[in-house]
Amino acid sequence: MVYKYDFLIIGAGVAGMSYALKVAREHKGKICLICKTTLDEANTYFAQGGVASVTNLKIDNFDKHIEDTMIAGDYINDVEAVEQVVRNAPEQIDELVKWGVHFDRKEDGSFDLHREGGHSEFRILHHADDTGAEIQRGLMEAVRSNPDIDIKENHFAVEIITQHHLGIVVTRRTPNIQCYGAYVLNPETQKVDTYLSKVTLMCTGGCGAVYQTTTNPLIATGDGEAMVYRAKGTVQDMEFVQFHPTSLYNPRETHPAYLITEAMRGYGGILRLPNGESFMEKYDKRLSLAPRDIVARAIDKEMKIHGIDHVCLDVTHKDPEETKHHFPNIYKKCLSIGIDITKEYIPVRPAAHYMCGGIKVDLNGESSIKRLYAIGECSCTGLHGGNRLASNSLIEAVVYADVAAKHSVAHIDEYDFNVHVPEWDDQGTLTNEEKVLITQSVKEVGQIMSNYVGIVRSDLRLKRAWNRLDLLYEETESLFKRVKASKDICELRNMINVGYLITRQAIERKECRGLHFTIDYPLHAYDKK
Repeated sequence: MVYKYDFLIIGAGVAGMSYALKVAREHKGKICLICKTTLDEANTYFAQGGVASVTNLKIDNFDKHIEDTMIAGDYINDVEAVEQVVRNAPEQIDELVKWGVHFDRKEDGSFDLHREGGHSEFRILHHADDTGAEIQRGLMEAVRSNPDIDIKENHFAVEIITQHHLGIVVTRRTPNIQCYGAYVLNPETQKVDTYLSKVTLMCTGGCGAVYQTTTNPLIATGDGEAMVYRAKGTVQDMEFVQFHPTSLYNPRETHPAYLITEAMRGYGGILRLPNGESFMEKYDKRLSLAPRDIVARAIDKEMKIHGIDHVCLDVTHKDPEETKHHFPNIYKKCLSIGIDITKEYIPVRPAAHYMCGGIKVDLNGESSIKRLYAIGECSCTGLHGGNRLASNSLIEAVVYADVAAKHSVAHIDEYDFNVHVPEWDDQGTLTNEEKVLITQSVKEVGQIMSNYVGIVRSDLRLKRAWNRLDLLYEETESLFKRVKASKDICELRNMINVGYLITRQAIERKECRGLHFTIDYPLHAYDKK
């Protein structure tokens, strides 16, 4: 089947749905939202903490938020991108509220603001401890009720379409690569359909599933980054993988590991060893409220020193009723595995959480491939630099949805459908019966990435990861050519591509910077001068 849409959106989290709603109101053509699972299973749903935005001008201002973002990002950030997000944040908060998203407020009607690690002021808007779920709910209702948006749930984008599919040789040096749409797997027919588009938006979320333990759902396999890399687009800063310092330690749940929000440390939670001894004073004067990379490395080191598989977060000194009120879902979750957080420590350990790099885009959200935009976690806007400041991701998604919508709507009339694109060719391929080959390779990717390309790295570990991933790549590409395209094998290909990108770009960075910490180059970039 061949479908034609003016706007093709691949991914349906806060970024994709915000963009869909913004272009829909301009009435510039048909819109299709491709969703890998169902709308409510996006990574947005799992974001507990909140949305960072300057709203209380009596105590806060844009310059403070910009400086906090630059400090956390180790000054690798793109200053223009930081300014764009911070200064446009309040307007986009208003838009979310208009779409029906509820943020917690005080009795006087003003926002009830949290503070998180790395922020100099209270500026985190939230909805209890499930802000992402509330934003997803509000946007889902708005998207589902909009007749101009076609939603294709459980559809999987296999590849984006470029000149390569017209028989033209495309390399990383080819000028003017263009995106004409995507090949998409239909779950009912198990056939790959052709979706032609004038504009394509990539917003596939993160890639935490390439690690053994992650706060991301199983679907976070880095599909967008991998598709764009294979299409010879620019992908950068992939070495900057943020590990959330405090996922709930529960060996039965690793994809996703349950997130214990950073707001709990902002609320007064103290990190301790299981014997009750605090340890953050050894690492940073900000103690438990230091930026995530510092806290994650400190926990990783303490676990290795003491040979333990977790540390603890202590809120037993806080008022029990206040704790239950602020963190009702965390309280219930911990209680379900036998831990009363008002009386007992919460066992925590770091887990892969957020990709600061991704598909390189400009200030309009456009990638190096013409007619292809990328926003949300799969993109690299330059906002985060070497390390994302807490709660900056959701606001980045809605601000860039806005600029990308404005830019693509302004240029849509310059484009047309490329009707010469051939349909997907799966002749001579077999249905894959050897599922064990895929599941085993997925496990291997997780082990390689967690053991060799984790919080602390070395040249030897990275080289070993590179060699192992290269072998998996050859095996998987050979299998992909022999079998019909399925979601499982496509995800595996993407995971291997993303693992390779993280590893290669980590090898290329010969310094400790932001989230990239290597024992072979202990001097920070600034210390070399």
